[in-house]
Amino acid sequence: MDDAPSPEGNNPSVFLADITGAPVIVKLNSGVVYKGELQSVDGYMNIALENAEEYVDGKLRRSYADAFVRGNNGRSSCSVSISII
Repeated sequence: MDDAPSPEGNNPSVFLADITGAPVIVKLNSGVVYKGELQSVDGYMNIALENAEEYVDGKLRRSYADAFVRGNNGRSSCSVSISII
């Protein structure tokens, strides 16, 4: 039996599928933070959240029923970090 990691262990889409529906924090490289319930993430790191809150400089700026954070479309990129709350 081989002890090498399975391909799923290196695939972030498996992890992201497992946390769909969970409350998360999405941090952009601009410093803006979104907190909400993860609905989906695609291969370009486009992120859909429900019941989202937007924080700028640590202060609540807006609340959204649904929010869409655009990821990398190949021409420009937005560095994001997703954390489970």
